[in-house]
Amino acid sequence: MPVNADTPDDTTTDTTDDRTDDQNGLPCTPTRPRACPRPRTRPSAPLWVAMYHSVGDCSDDPYRITVSPGRLDRQLGWLHRRGLRGVSVTDLLAARARGEGQDLVGLTFDDGYADFADHALPVLRRWGFGATVFVLPGRLGGTNEWDPLGPRRPLLTADAVRRLADTEGLEIASHGLTHVDLALADDALLGAEVGGSRVLLSELTGREVQGLCYPYGTVDRRVADAVRAAGYGYACAIDPGPLTGVFALPRVHIGENDTSVRMLLKYRLNRLRRRPVPLPGAAPLPAPAPVPAPVPDADTVREVR
Repeated sequence: MPVNADTPDDTTTDTTDDRTDDQNGLPCTPTRPRACPRPRTRPSAPLWVAMYHSVGDCSDDPYRITVSPGRLDRQLGWLHRRGLRGVSVTDLLAARARGEGQDLVGLTFDDGYADFADHALPVLRRWGFGATVFVLPGRLGGTNEWDPLGPRRPLLTADAVRRLADTEGLEIASHGLTHVDLALADDALLGAEVGGSRVLLSELTGREVQGLCYPYGTVDRRVADAVRAAGYGYACAIDPGPLTGVFALPRVHIGENDTSVRMLLKYRLNRLRRRPVPLPGAAPLPAPAPVPAPVPDADTVREVR
């Protein structure tokens, strides 16, 4: 049975219910607990959350994480023609929790590349779409030093992050501090990467940070529990395996080779393969609690020049 990363077990049977069995009209008794219907919250349909990274020159792209501005424009146009609209993950989850938003898809951009402001944002504005940008507050103004191959790509500066946070429809969320595999981190490093990054981004943007994206997409129960404890409202993975729920949201990688035909196939496969995400109640995500995790020292988090 899949592990639920964010909802309690509700599989116990209430044997004291005095309703009747819909199948045979007899009273519910301990000997017939399974025949008695019990009220359950109807789960949301599978979410569609697209995962982007860099938007720019694709000529040297060993990890296939870059899309050209023209390709991004055509992909968002494809969504628009199908009656779909891209939004941030927080807006998507809030709409689904209200029982709405079947025409919404989540758009996410990992790593906080500087080319988001130059190339992705104008395309998003053209189509009236929103998005979530996952940034690394411990590497602001630096480059993608975690990638051993490919070109060094500049990352957003602190000023650029502030400007994006003030842009309607955009959400700034955490990608950890420095892009480490959280599943391999010890407890101290995990707390700094998860809780510390949320503190810094909240201070930088003047807003409570709701979301986190797991670097490399890796997550396990310990990491998901740490993210929840740090006060986040959700977390994105890629393929979270047995975990499910708002702290293990699956996403679909979108790249330069994804034409309209491939987009259609990925969209349909997502609806076939993914389980509905159990949402926490029938209201938008609550405001996060204060973050208990320690803030890293200044040398760790200073902006890279």
